Amino acid sequence: MNAFFKLPQQGLSVRAEIIGGVTTFITMAYIMVVNPAILSFAGIPVGPSTVATILTAVVGCTLMGLIANRPIAVAPYMGENAFIAFGLAALGIGWEQRLGAVFVSGVLFLIITLLGVRGWLANSVPVSLKHSFAVGIGLFLAFIGLYETGIVTSFVSGMPPQALPTDAHGLFLSPAVPVKIGNLRDPQVLLALGGFLLMTVLMIRKVRGALLIGIVVTALLGGALGFGHMPKAIAALPFTGEYDLSQIAFKLDITSVLQLSFFPVLLTLFLMSFLDTLGTLTGLGAAADLHDEKGNFPQVEKPMLVDALACMFSGLIGTSTSGAYIESATGISAGARTGLAALVTAALFAISLFCIPLIEPLQQLRFAYGPALIAVGVLMTGSVRRIDFNDLTEWVPAFVTIVMMLFTYNIANGLTAGLVVHPVLKLASGRAREVNAGTIVLALLCAAYYLFGLPH
Repeated sequence: MNAFFKLPQQGLSVRAEIIGGVTTFITMAYIMVVNPAILSFAGIPVGPSTVATILTAVVGCTLMGLIANRPIAVAPYMGENAFIAFGLAALGIGWEQRLGAVFVSGVLFLIITLLGVRGWLANSVPVSLKHSFAVGIGLFLAFIGLYETGIVTSFVSGMPPQALPTDAHGLFLSPAVPVKIGNLRDPQVLLALGGFLLMTVLMIRKVRGALLIGIVVTALLGGALGFGHMPKAIAALPFTGEYDLSQIAFKLDITSVLQLSFFPVLLTLFLMSFLDTLGTLTGLGAAADLHDEKGNFPQVEKPMLVDALACMFSGLIGTSTSGAYIESATGISAGARTGLAALVTAALFAISLFCIPLIEPLQQLRFAYGPALIAVGVLMTGSVRRIDFNDLTEWVPAFVTIVMMLFTYNIANGLTAGLVVHPVLKLASGRAREVNAGTIVLALLCAAYYLFGLPH
């Protein structure tokens, strides 16, 4: 173990790596509750979806530990699952085709990663934009959490955006103001607010597992008030009965994805997934201070290779795109520095496969898991302090990224807008020397996203 991870040479200890891995698991365990709940909107059964979520985390974390040797956990991540569940709903695309697109995107990711293109593009993203990606995604997740809990509702019907009537392009038909404050006298809304405050206090006090503790405590309070139901059992064998993975595993439709008519869907999902992964990984590097003096993620190709492999596995097994988790920063702060921590996290997820009955009731309680989305948003928006507010050619693109991501309810729209605006402002202000070839390539890819992808 010491020989493989080279702990003594780096002045590290097995104990610190184990503590870091456990810390990361505790802070991201909510994904076992939240991801299946979100993907259920796409028609993917919750039982097998839970197994797929956990299994993907096991495989992703294991690969990250062995291949990249980084203390970074991998699992189906927030934002991408929302796009899979809601973003393609208006087009009538079945979940089998969505999974096929996830797999094909993973194959494309693998190709460009092995060619070194992906790492080159990642290091070409301006530093301020890297931090704005984390901020925008954080606000996006917080927005979803606010809707899921009812703290914020539709001005028209009190329903979240995905439930509102839309036209063929997914645009809202109602001209009314889209959101308003929810019913603060609703017990479930009050529970959600209390859950968020509890998570916040626990995070302030640096309690490990603040999010998971908050979810469980809020769920128990809700259960005492008559909301939800008790677990049917403490443990169960995975891959059987209602948790039979064969319901969704290898059900992906690749044939449709490879047809010319599906090109706009594939292009949109590929570019969005590419940019989302880029944003999440660079956002993680920013939040965890993993960037080097140039603002780049050292040896980013290895984590991206793992990301590509995990993405392919996700599509095969029946869940959304996987990527590096921002909560890995908590494990790093606890002392994790190598892939051993990721292997510890993988082992804990593997054990969780046998405890799904304890997890399942939480998936129906939006007032319990919704606050976790808001809390994750709080953690991610901390990167805003690293954006250069004194240089408008840096701040304006970052601002555009953040607001477009949030107000268009689409992560890719924000990323692409920022990547286009940045070089335009640099060139227009006579600072062409600050624009590199990779930035131009990214801007052209973003233009292709708007010109040839799906309506946004």
